[in-house]
Amino acid sequence: MSVTTPRGFRAAGVAAGLKASGGADVALVVNDGPDAGVAGVFTTNRVKAAPVRWSQQVVQGGVVRAVVLNSGGANACTGPAGFQDTHATAEHTASALSAVSPRLLLGAGEVAVCSTGLIGERLPMPKLLPGVRSAIRGLSRDGGLAAAEAIMTTDTRPKTTVARGSGWTVGGMAKGSGMLAPGMATMLCVLTTDAVAGPATLDEALRAATRVTFDRVDSDGCMSTNDTVLLLSSGASGIEPTPAELAAAVTAACHDLAQQLIADAEGATKQVAIDVVGAASEDDAVEVGRSVARSNLVKTALFGNDPNWGRILASVGTTAAAFEPDEVDVAVNGVWLCRGGAAAEDRSKADLTGRDVTIRIDLHAGDSTATIWTNDLSHAYVHENSAYST
Repeated sequence: MSVTTPRGFRAAGVAAGLKASGGADVALVVNDGPDAGVAGVFTTNRVKAAPVRWSQQVVQGGVVRAVVLNSGGANACTGPAGFQDTHATAEHTASALSAVSPRLLLGAGEVAVCSTGLIGERLPMPKLLPGVRSAIRGLSRDGGLAAAEAIMTTDTRPKTTVARGSGWTVGGMAKGSGMLAPGMATMLCVLTTDAVAGPATLDEALRAATRVTFDRVDSDGCMSTNDTVLLLSSGASGIEPTPAELAAAVTAACHDLAQQLIADAEGATKQVAIDVVGAASEDDAVEVGRSVARSNLVKTALFGNDPNWGRILASVGTTAAAFEPDEVDVAVNGVWLCRGGAAAEDRSKADLTGRDVTIRIDLHAGDSTATIWTNDLSHAYVHENSAYST
């Protein structure tokens, strides 16, 4: 259940001293081939961390043989020096890997870099680079879980997944529990496959998957500077699935990881699915769902077990979606509290005492649908984020 489940991959996770806690904070995923195809999607935040800008360039080359990731520091908003630190990390990783695995013979341009943690401070390179060497020594086919643990920040548990094809596999790991909002990815994620697939096919599959999974996770409306999702192919299975088969497996893996992310959202006591139906277009459905997901009034009501459907309808009304206010229906956990834009069943019938909540909004404006996943807003979320950097 990890990035090393597909054949052709090794991984490791080690403690390099980047985290004050002393926990694991450097991860490495290596593609031993024979292929080394890659695709990536990245944050659309205009303020991009140095590793994002570096990895965007690397992915354009279509070949990635290693991904080095660190927690304990985002290397974002660190200027030219921070970008040079990322470049140095890639060069160091390529050189050290080539020295112990001559058959790889990779250059810095074949190493993607990902970072996560506090924004605005440079990484301690005298700790990071020895950590990379330690990770190289620890590479193994069983290292997937250790790698997933090393990229955690405020996560309470590692997040890994596997989706199986016919003789080939997709594996993955992700981190993220805060700053989860649409903008492509909303976290760090590495996906691997031993299927035979070129960069163009990988890119098509990855973009189709993230559009309906990671892009529709909206925990707190805050878009990160470091969001990265990478898909690597080793071709070690010798099997080339159809593009549709590959896209289905990648989507299944991304969906599983997206659900793990929202389940581990900072301070969450509710896991919420907002199903928008009857929309004039998919974009309208997404806009409506996202508006409700980002409403602090809705999120705090859910935390208090209050099925306050008026707050939901008010959020729907802030969008540019096509609908008639007097035709909208709203259900909470299967109870239609609002019909035709007015009160329907007694709100006391909607039981919110459990963790799982489903909000269904019928716009009666068309046939399009979309689901956005979010969570409630609790005291614990406020506390955790008020003290994050201190």
